[in-house]
Amino acid sequence: MSENSKPIVIAVTGLNAIDSPGPGVAVIRAIRDGLNRPVRIIGLAYENLEPGIYMDAVCDKTYQISYPAAGAEVLYNALKYIHDKEGIDVIIPNFDAELYNFITIAPRLKLLGIHSFLPSFEMFDARDKLNLYAFGQKHDLKVPKDKVIYSVNDLYLIGEEFGYPLVVKGKYYDAVVAHTLEQAQKAFYKISAKWGFPIIVQQFINGTEVNIAALGDGEGNAISIIPMKKMYITDKGKAWAGITLEDEALIELARKFVSVTKWRGGFEIEIMKTAQDELYIMEINPRFPAWIYLSAGAGQNQPAALVKMALGEKVVPFTTYDVGKLFIRYSWDHIVDVSKFQQFTAFGNL
Repeated sequence: MSENSKPIVIAVTGLNAIDSPGPGVAVIRAIRDGLNRPVRIIGLAYENLEPGIYMDAVCDKTYQISYPAAGAEVLYNALKYIHDKEGIDVIIPNFDAELYNFITIAPRLKLLGIHSFLPSFEMFDARDKLNLYAFGQKHDLKVPKDKVIYSVNDLYLIGEEFGYPLVVKGKYYDAVVAHTLEQAQKAFYKISAKWGFPIIVQQFINGTEVNIAALGDGEGNAISIIPMKKMYITDKGKAWAGITLEDEALIELARKFVSVTKWRGGFEIEIMKTAQDELYIMEINPRFPAWIYLSAGAGQNQPAALVKMALGEKVVPFTTYDVGKLFIRYSWDHIVDVSKFQQFTAFGNL
């Protein structure tokens, strides 16, 4: 088999294509569309009902892995086992909470022949919700004021300082806009029970929600930047429809972030654009967003470009994209024989 006809084996996490979807299925679709050679996709799932396990033409094979709380060593051993069977060339993690472990073991995976394209710990920590306000102050970027708290009693004084509404956030996921102290307390208990401490309380910024998906080369250059305006938002705050925008200010903001951090890999910036056209950074997610397939549809296929860079290929920065490209997410009842579910549940692979 020639080198170009041999499939690239790519392992991908984030197969939970649910109402609060992971990016995995969208990443896989983009890769299958954007690479001009065969690929074999290995899914990595945390639960046995993640839809991406069972969807046709998504994963060629899927393995169950332990939750990030099990630690980096457990992850390494699982990936080494899978690699011995599948010969993984590239791995793309797609959840915030798992990235610490993946970054930790990336050098050891490289020795096995498994390539990745991830930020360093320094980059990863700089954009963390706990450090985002200080990061904004340092680099002259607008970020809402926030407070990191461990006690529900702190909410009273923060409410006095920030006023209402305010935003209560978990360290990794979930954000609730609270209009009263009682709502803030309820959000505190709910989010801390799910994600632990600390809790971040953020000043509320009124405006239009805009997101940017981008890809940095690790040397300060932006390979791709796609701004998107949410057109339909679920009750969980997830974009269910969105459209690409032509907005140089958004592109410059993303380019500045890549320049000052020398970001390596994909990321998403969540922006609130005020009536005065001020751009406030609400969050910076250190991985591709769930809507990343829109980048392929708009002419800048970020997941495919990341695979090439992970393999050491030189990728020329994209300069144009299609403005006015719309994505609309939808639900689809996929019928699966119970034997497949039983096999994955019993043996951890399918």
